[in-house]
Order: sequence, then C-alpha cells, then structure tokens
Amino acid sequence: SDEKKSFRLLFPWWCLFIAYGLSFIVAAISIFFIIVRGIEFGDLKTQKWLASLLSGFFSSIFLIQPIKIIILTLLFAVFMRHKNEDEQAAEFIDDDNIELNDDEEYLHSIQTESSFTYRSQTRANRLDKVDIARARDRRVKEIQMWSIIREAFTFFVFLSLLYTITYTNVNDNAFYQVNHLQKFFLNTRQITNDYTKISRISEYWNWLENSFVENMRAQEWYNGQPPSNLSGYINDRSNRLIGWATMRQLRIKPDSCKIEKPVQHLFAHCYDDYSFFNEEKQSFQPGWANNQTSSSFNSVINRAFTYQTGDELNSSIYVGKHETYNSGGYAYEFRGRLSDLQSNLSELYQLEWIDSQTRAVLIQFSLYNPNSQFFISCNLLVEFLSSGWIEPQSRFDPISFQTFTSLFQLICSIFYMIFIISMMIEGVQSFMKMKFTYFRNLWSLIDLGIIICSWTNVGIYIWKCQESNRIGDLFQKTNGYVYISLQTAAYVNDIFIYLFGFCCFFGTIKFVHLFRFNHRSMYFIKTLQHAGRSLIAFVFMVSIIYAAFLALFYLLFISKVEQCSSILQTTQMLFEMTLLKFDVHDLCEAASLLGPICFSLFIFIVVFICVSMFITIIRESFAFVRNEAKLKPNEDQRILSFMISKLKQWLGLSKSSELERDEDMRSRYIDPIESFPDKIDQLLDVLNQFHVEQQSNQPGEKVKLSVDDSFN
Repeated sequence: SDEKKSFRLLFPWWCLFIAYGLSFIVAAISIFFIIVRGIEFGDLKTQKWLASLLSGFFSSIFLIQPIKIIILTLLFAVFMRHKNEDEQAAEFIDDDNIELNDDEEYLHSIQTESSFTYRSQTRANRLDKVDIARARDRRVKEIQMWSIIREAFTFFVFLSLLYTITYTNVNDNAFYQVNHLQKFFLNTRQITNDYTKISRISEYWNWLENSFVENMRAQEWYNGQPPSNLSGYINDRSNRLIGWATMRQLRIKPDSCKIEKPVQHLFAHCYDDYSFFNEEKQSFQPGWANNQTSSSFNSVINRAFTYQTGDELNSSIYVGKHETYNSGGYAYEFRGRLSDLQSNLSELYQLEWIDSQTRAVLIQFSLYNPNSQFFISCNLLVEFLSSGWIEPQSRFDPISFQTFTSLFQLICSIFYMIFIISMMIEGVQSFMKMKFTYFRNLWSLIDLGIIICSWTNVGIYIWKCQESNRIGDLFQKTNGYVYISLQTAAYVNDIFIYLFGFCCFFGTIKFVHLFRFNHRSMYFIKTLQHAGRSLIAFVFMVSIIYAAFLALFYLLFISKVEQCSSILQTTQMLFEMTLLKFDVHDLCEAASLLGPICFSLFIFIVVFICVSMFITIIRESFAFVRNEAKLKPNEDQRILSFMISKLKQWLGLSKSSELERDEDMRSRYIDPIESFPDKIDQLLDVLNQFHVEQQSNQPGEKVKLSVDDSFN
C-alpha cells in the first residue's frame, strides 16, 4: 500500500506559554468563583463540601486515574494496533543492527556473522577555526540572551511584588480622612473661629470654647433628635474618640533672659524662647500662685496647674515649627459632659492659664474610624514666641494596624521575602569575591539599600502587630474609655511608609541597569561614571559658593523678606533663584540698592558660570564616551541585536541567517556522495538478513555467497 503522509497544523513553540497562561487564568478564575460561592454556604456546609472535594481529588489521583490509564493502555494495545505494519517492521529490525555515528565503532561481536557484514568508514571533515569561533560566539550569545531574559523576568516579578506590597499598605482614603478632619476642627471656612488665623490669646480661647469643645461631642441631629448610640463619637458622627483629649502647656521660667541696664527700670520681667534648660517644672496653685493654701477649685482645675512628666501623661517629645518641646507639662483633660467642659475652660480663662510664660499649648487626642479602619493621631499645636507671634499648627496622622488583610497580600509578602533572602545570598557571594570593592559598585549599594529597608520594615511590621494587639485589648477591656497616645505609632508608621518609598525608589532605579543594552541609556550611565570625579569637585566648589550666598542673603534680609526668615527657607529661595523662578520684587522692596546687586551677582556667578561649567563637564564626558564606543563596540548592544533577530525568527517575521549558514557549512563539510557507503551498508544488512533466513529454511544445503557474487 502507498504510504500516507499525514499533515499536521502546528503552532509556534512560544504558543505553549500562552496555553499554560490561559490554563492558569481559567483555573484561578474557577477557584475564585468556587470560594465566593462557598462562602454563601456557611461554615458547616463549606467544611463538608471541602472534605468531599479533597477526598474526590486525591482518590481520583491515586486510584481512579491510574486504573483508567491501565485499562485504556490495554485496550489500545489489543484493538488499535496495526498488525501488518508491526510484522513488516519486525522483518528489518535486528537487535544487532545498531545505528552508530560516523565517528563511532561497534566494539561488541555480532552473533550471526555473515560475509555481507560491512561498515563504511565515512569521516566528516573537521571545521576550520573561523567556523568554530563563529559557532562558539553564537552559543555564547544564546547563553547570555537567556541569562538576560531570566534577569529581566526575575526583576519584573520582584518589582511587581514590591509595588503590590507597598500599595496594599497604603489606603487611598487617608487623604480624604485628613482633609475632612482639617476642615472639621480648624474651621478654615469660618471667619470668627478660624484656627489657622489665630493671632491673639483671646482668639485661641474663643476657638476652644465655641468650636473645638462642641466638635468633640456628638450634638443633636438636624431634626432635633438626640444622638442615640453615638456615645464617644465626635460631632461628625463618623469618628469615635478613644478615651479623651488632653491639652498640655509648656512654660518657661520667669526672668529667663537678662534686661539691659539702661531699660531695667522700664521692664520688670524678661521671658526668653523655649528650651529644655529654661522649662518650668514647678507645680503651682490655680492662678499660678506659689502659696500652698488649699483652694476651692475642683481636682481637674488643680491638676491643670500641676506639672506632670511624660510617663504620667503617656506623651512623647513633639517637634514644632520653631522649637522641639518636652514630653511633660501642665495638662488639662477634656473629660465629662459638654457643659462641664465649657465651664472648666471658662474658669481656666479667668485664671489666666495661658499667660506670658506660656510657650506652647498642644492638644492631643486619638480617633478611630470603623468605616475606613483608620486610627488617627491628632495634634493641634500653638506656639507662643517671645516676639509675640502666635504660630498655630496642626497634624493628623492616619494609621492602619491591619496586617495581611487578604491571602493575596500574605502570599506576595512571602515571595518578596524569598527574593530578599536570595538577594542577600547573592550579595554575600559577591562580597566574598570582590571584597571591599563591592561597595564601590552603584548597583551593589542599591541592592544593599533594598535589603536594609526591607528587613527594617519587617521589624516595624512585627511592632505594629504587637501594638495593634495592645490597643485592641485596651479597647475591649475599657470599651474605648481610656486615653491612648498614638504619637509614637504615628512616627513609626511614617518611617514604615518612608522605607517602602525608598525600596520602590531603589527598585525603580535598577531599571536603568536593565537598559544597559540600549546605546542611549548606556551613554547616560557611562557619562556619569566618567564625569564622577569632575562632578565631585564641581559640587564641592558650588557648595562653597552657595554657602557664601546663603550667609549673605540670610544676614541681609532676615527681618525684611519672609523667604529669608530661616536658613532652610533661604536655601530654598536660592534654589528657586537658580531655576529663575523667584520673584525679585520682594528683594527690591526690602533693599532698593543691595537687593538688585545681590540678585544680579548670584545670577551671574551661579547661573551663568556654574551652570555652564556643569554643562561643559557633562558634554566633554559624553563626547569621550561616544568616541570610545565607536572604537570599542559594547558587547551588550550586540546581545540586544541578537535577541531582536531571534525574536523576529520566533515570530516568523524574518528568516534565520544562522540556519542558512549551518546548511552551507553542512554542505561544505559533508559531501552527499560520502553518504553512499551508508546506503550500501543498509543494502548489505537486508541481504544478510535474507541469507540468514535462507540458511535457517534449508539446513541441508550449503549456500555461500560473496560480495562479488552479489554484484554479478
């Protein structure tokens, strides 16, 4: 019968990845809907369903499927086998007929010897050095290509895990929570009780009595109904107060500064700015009296004039805009009904609780929003400077103590830590090879930064879990009626977010290392490396020039221009002037002569000279790198071209020049005529088999053939 050639339509090999990907996606979607559907059944039905599912799954793997495969194998072997083809193939199959390569020799003896047994001695010519080098170069490129693909894929997975973990620890509602509380407590939309516009002590008391205290208690609804089931909530009816709010005052000692002799008869007292050394820590009677006589005031008022340490108040050091304040002070607690709070504040106002020795009043309280699952640390600070200026400040820090809110987040965290451990192992191996030169490599320092930030966040995460359990236990025992300071937790949470930000920053910077195959990106990296020493010297010189101008502008305009009121603001102003985004009218109004002169001098030296020097350094380094690239081509760029050509071949967009070269090489070094002896070997094997069969069928006859007889 004629041979039937079967035609099969095959997809490219890379479709295998698409098939596996689709299979995993379908399986994941199925599992998701099964889990969602199973939740509706309840715990008992879900457990029974899972038990039956797992038992059926494992019984199918270990019992049903093996039996099914054995039965199908027997059925196909018995009923679906082509017997004729097997018999024809068996006639030409011999155990001693072993296919060997051209450079191999069969060393074992053949059982049935025949005069027809013959093996050709076809030898392939060896490749020359050029072709060997070409083949080796191609193989090296393939190895490097797959190494680069693995590196890129691994880094992409690592960065995806990093961004997933980072953004799952950040809640989008944080901004709206802070914005709401700022508008709610600061009253920026009102004219009379605007916290941000407070400039006198009387205005601060007015804001306390008429705005802040009323907002700390849930009032009646718009229809006059009482706020039932809202005990402990503030007036927005969304955030619950944890414990109570505290108002802490920090004072300085009297006569903390000296009055000059010419004016001593005009001023009786002098009060300096706040510092840890001149802080007042003595306890007083109401009205700041030193006598020890008993007073008729209640205990809350008496405690407001008694100094308490930070441990007693459960408070921490607070950093303001102008000073850093100690954790202790004179505290008043907002506890009780609204009428009691208003009465106490009015009494403190009459007793001049805030006077000329007061340097800061800090209101602290903690909130919890059950809707957004946020703990909020609220701090309202008012600084009273020695100049008479009052600086109101506010800070609202939302904190989320939720840990692993989903299984997906837990899995991502586990895989991320596996990547970090592998990165540590690679770093240790690199350090053992490179020694201290390891720290001179930029990418090694970036990996080290990622490792340090990640492990620090692991420690912070453990602390957050413990703090969450502690707050939860206190909340459960006291029903939320206990003072809990979240100031330290807010600081630690900020560090937690900052470290994640640095991890994302370092991880994104590593993308530049993957772009080394692009010649433009490579020029950028090489230019910075070549210009490193010159840039260090340039930065040192510019720093000296900036320091000189910083001292000049700060000392000349400290009392005349707001941007020069502090060293930090003056530095910011100089950078704005460098970018030519500064309004010079303030300087001209402050000093009509010195202002324009200083500004022009800064523009000429920094903008015209220093910036031009910086551009020149970069330009010369870039020209050097470009000329060097022309003389010595980059190996990474050759790998990129090789990868692009391979990709085109896999997609069928171009023919393989390498395959054509291999065919040419094969035609040059293996002549088709040299395969003729192999064909003769096949013919002799068939005749030998026929000869053996004839001898077995006619034992009485002697049949002897030779090679010459077979061709006569």
